[in-house]
Amino acid sequence: MQVPFADIQLQYQHFRQEIDARVQACLASGAYINGPQVKEFAEALAAYLSVEHVIPCGNGTDALQIALMGLNLQPGDEVIVPSFAYISPAEAALLLQLKPVFADVKPDTFMLDEAQLEKYITSRTRTIIPVHLFGQIANMEAILEIARRHNLYVIEDAAQAMGATYTFSTGEIKKAGTIGHIGCTSFFPTKNLGCFGDGGALFTNNAELAGRLKQIANHGQEKKYTYRQVGINSRLDSIQAAVLLAKLPHLDEQNRHRVQIAEQYSAAFAPYNFFSTPVAEKGSSHVYHQYTLRLSNKTLRDLLINYLKEKSISSMIYYPQPLHLQQAFHHITCAENSFPVSEALSETVLSIPVYAELTPAQVDYVIESIAEFENLN
Repeated sequence: MQVPFADIQLQYQHFRQEIDARVQACLASGAYINGPQVKEFAEALAAYLSVEHVIPCGNGTDALQIALMGLNLQPGDEVIVPSFAYISPAEAALLLQLKPVFADVKPDTFMLDEAQLEKYITSRTRTIIPVHLFGQIANMEAILEIARRHNLYVIEDAAQAMGATYTFSTGEIKKAGTIGHIGCTSFFPTKNLGCFGDGGALFTNNAELAGRLKQIANHGQEKKYTYRQVGINSRLDSIQAAVLLAKLPHLDEQNRHRVQIAEQYSAAFAPYNFFSTPVAEKGSSHVYHQYTLRLSNKTLRDLLINYLKEKSISSMIYYPQPLHLQQAFHHITCAENSFPVSEALSETVLSIPVYAELTPAQVDYVIESIAEFENLN
């Protein structure tokens, strides 16, 4: 049996009629840039998220860059980012001549470790970017309180957690990306809500900030050929918006399928002691963009990768090297900085297939194969 890591073609087949109809309408209209589909999608996503403003853009990395540009930061200002994450938050900061300050994460949930956060804050710190990794939300209540005490902005990287919810100690519930000053997401095809190319968006409840972000995404234009500031050219094209409009109504259902598969995995794997299964972050639901195991050691992980490959089951390492060890950031990292959790995770994590289109037979096959591996080792 073949079990690919993701199958976006199969997802397309499930929603083909709705997607094709919306894309054909877009093609027939001739409005391929900033067409009505883009505005309609922004409004639909704002309603889904219960947020005042959604600003579509070209991709998730652009969203982070636009967010940082919108805060009027100065060269040399510091931005705290987790070292165990994708490059985009640190990359966006560095491109704007800001200084990414790497922070370690927690060994169980892989989220930014709020207990260590204040040790990274200096007089130049302006922003914290928590990354909602693998489908759940960082401890935003604690992070927001720290940010409030130090007068810092919080930009959420919610690209892997679309649809996840966070419950505050007061009982208030918010969706990923709507909790900090600005939320950012990506619509990369394999995301929980993905288009058929690149796409992204920003979220905020601040009208003034939303206006600034919208201008930045469109060359800094206040109105046509009138530029209040220097911006960038970052647009969600109309065809991608049409695809997202077709898929958005199915997002919660797709996420429920992911959760069901993850729960089946976790129940089956509970007796095993050679790896740990995903742990819930305080206050957060989990939409399982990835189902990530943590193996006891690197050797065992490599053995499992090869065993699954022999069984035609795909797996992936997210991420094989923490950001503070990447050559691109050598000039800003210090020898005395230590990120033991991020380094250990990079040597021991392994993600297995968890997308909504997995069949019960495929899920059973993955479980049975890992059980066989456990018996052999």
